[in-house]
Amino acid sequence: MHTQTGSAEIEERLAELERLGLGRRLRLVSGPQGPTVLLDGKPVLLLCSNNYLGLADHPRVREAAAEAAMRWGVGAGASRLISGTMTVHRRLEERLAAFAGREACLLFGSGYLANLGVIGAFAGSGDTVFSDELNHASIIDGCRLSRAQVVVYRHRDAEHLLWSMRRHGGRRERNGRSLVVTDSIFSMDGDIAPLREIVELAHAFGARVMVDEAHATGTFGPAGRGALAQAGLEGEVDAIVGTLGKSLGSYGAYVCGEGATIRYLLNTARSFIFSTAPSPPAIAGALAALELLEERPHRVERLAGNARALRRSLAAEGFRVEADEMHIVPLVVGDERDTLRLCHAAIEQGVFAQAIRPPTVPAGTSRLRLAAMASHTAGDMRLAAGVLASTARKLGLDPGEIGTPPGKPEPEHAPVQDAHAGAGRGLEHALQPALEERATPFDIEAPRPRRPPAPSVTGEQESRAPFDGEREDAVAHAA
Repeated sequence: MHTQTGSAEIEERLAELERLGLGRRLRLVSGPQGPTVLLDGKPVLLLCSNNYLGLADHPRVREAAAEAAMRWGVGAGASRLISGTMTVHRRLEERLAAFAGREACLLFGSGYLANLGVIGAFAGSGDTVFSDELNHASIIDGCRLSRAQVVVYRHRDAEHLLWSMRRHGGRRERNGRSLVVTDSIFSMDGDIAPLREIVELAHAFGARVMVDEAHATGTFGPAGRGALAQAGLEGEVDAIVGTLGKSLGSYGAYVCGEGATIRYLLNTARSFIFSTAPSPPAIAGALAALELLEERPHRVERLAGNARALRRSLAAEGFRVEADEMHIVPLVVGDERDTLRLCHAAIEQGVFAQAIRPPTVPAGTSRLRLAAMASHTAGDMRLAAGVLASTARKLGLDPGEIGTPPGKPEPEHAPVQDAHAGAGRGLEHALQPALEERATPFDIEAPRPRRPPAPSVTGEQESRAPFDGEREDAVAHAA
């Protein structure tokens, strides 16, 4: 009887998800992750794969994985600290450390495990984590599981991060450890964190910095070395997290940092200690892909060219899309059901762009997440844009109301004079109290507004207007 009752409740919940346009199912892709695949037996142009450089099915990568299976076997057989560390793991860690410009590297089983492990090792009960509100779910879950106080700051808002760190950070010896964690390129919006400002703030407050470069490795920066390399900040952060499952065409993840930091993670990151080591074929395939990236960086340029072509083509069809080289292009529809209808109808016309809905993105911002690959052609991009536009119009949707999120700031590599134009004092001036706090034995206490401008100690994500520190301070003084 109990089982029947539980099954009925589950069926009711599934029906509710379908009614809300939030139901999900697995789609079957036949063959490798190329620009065109068979989806449930139907040929479609693939526009939602993270195989950004087209290396997942490259002959050298396939051969390396097959050879590794013959040499080391399919599985590692144990965790890294037992008997699961093999020669191929050490080789890739050395190459990734050199690629990232850091002393050492540690492989994890997945990006999710890496983020859980690093955050949990860097912060715990009595500590504080400052997290961008649009960080990946693995970061959000890592923050929750760490048992630290989690302060969510507004997306890419350095002024609000400063305000939050003044209010919740303080001096490390009095308030425990502090950690600032952010994606470098955000997976659903395709924009870039203000890394230089984040690093400056963290250094001023004595906080550690962790940056997830999952969507930047192989796609951005000099020779595809990521957003931190683009900003010249590789050596300024405590942990660089990257993935083997996107541009490197395989599966797994890594963390790069100073030698002492990596030894610390090896001893304290629970998701590393208690997980079976990544499989030798996956590691060997990623090693071959990394070699290809270093030997032939033109793939990064090819990806950027395809991203420009996709964005130009979408704009020509009337979509609200900015002309830049970011390979992730969100087409925000808004309503969950409309987004799902557009996804299904486009598939019928031969274009597969997955519908992304809550809880992956905030309610009311459901979208098609388009991803260019280096293996696409400019013709593929024009075809996709035309199909998406015609399909939207047939469904009664206006392409002019669909596009990238409004108010997207300039990318990190563009000059940034202030965290928010017109928000009052510049960031350099605003940092001065934090610098003074580090240099003096007393605290310069930040004002305490009666109602904080963003969620402070919850993991909930919420869209808000740009933060204005002077306005909030004035409210606090008036209170």
